[in-house]
Amino acid sequence: MSKPSPEVYEQGKGMDAHNKVMREVRSRNDASHDPREPTRVWLDEDNTPDGVYQSLTIILNTGGCRWARAGGCTMCGYVAESVEGGSVAHEDLMAQIQHCLDHEAENADEKSGLIKIYTSGSFLDEREVGAETREAIAETFADRDRIVVESLPDFVDREKVADFTEQGLATDVAVGLETATDRVRHDCVNKYFDFADFEDACREAMAAATDDAEAGVKAYLLMKPPFLSESEAVEDMKRSVRKCAAVEGCHTVSMNPTNVQNYTMVEELYHGGGYRPPWLWSVCEVLEDTADEDVIVVSDPVGHGSDRGPHNCGDCDDRAQRAIKDFDLRQDPAVFDQVSCECEATWEAVMEREQSYSLPLAR
Repeated sequence: MSKPSPEVYEQGKGMDAHNKVMREVRSRNDASHDPREPTRVWLDEDNTPDGVYQSLTIILNTGGCRWARAGGCTMCGYVAESVEGGSVAHEDLMAQIQHCLDHEAENADEKSGLIKIYTSGSFLDEREVGAETREAIAETFADRDRIVVESLPDFVDREKVADFTEQGLATDVAVGLETATDRVRHDCVNKYFDFADFEDACREAMAAATDDAEAGVKAYLLMKPPFLSESEAVEDMKRSVRKCAAVEGCHTVSMNPTNVQNYTMVEELYHGGGYRPPWLWSVCEVLEDTADEDVIVVSDPVGHGSDRGPHNCGDCDDRAQRAIKDFDLRQDPAVFDQVSCECEATWEAVMEREQSYSLPLAR
């Protein structure tokens, strides 16, 4: 990626100290990437307001998140996979889309009803994905049922979202809210916007709905950003899920347990012994406790069972992960009654005794 630097848009946002550290860490990356190849593509199943769909998930390789180039979020290393130069041509982005369609045709018996498009930044930021490309992608997937596109709340605009709803696609804008607590978002995650901006984005998304296609928001929350103890992280997630559920237009909450990504502040803390990814027991606890909320709550722990990902003791990690995946699809907290392990006692001790701003009690 090109050398990180704040542009006019980003100046004065976030914490100066965090941004300075993040720019230095990110500058160590000298990898390059093909602008005609997507970062990733895979098939899966996802729970939506319309039921469970086969999904095609696309990670477009763009010029990268503009906030990450200014310094950005303490835990996010996705910009390290972006194309150097800050932008990708329309033709190259559409070549990436074709690559993903070919992958689907080769690996699925039928077309996916749900399309999920991420850029590791903001799909609705026209510096990353121009209007021409956005409109072409909307036309390409007009024969599907539902689409998810990713964006910071700044760029959520009813006219942009309408490019999809006017094609008859139910549209969800995935917003990386991370937490409903402004102080945690500002100080621990280094995201500059407030919860009120998220509420505004929900209203903008809903305004793009048509008679044939609904529009709403899928909130992404971050389980255990740096500088929180395990118990604080769990309580913050429970509080955040409930606060999101009360916002009109927010129908789904996806809770992402932090994993240690390259070229991030979290990685620096991890190597210094000052950070441990969340326990999978914590993920189960939040899902079970918020299951009665009037919102779909899901989680997909990335890197589960590894030292750099959410994990328990190693023996029960796969069982916990399967229970979480089962809950995602069924929304039945009874699935967690089927998982037990002796390490749960260690987690309970950590929850009771671990203090903020100190080393983790257990690895």
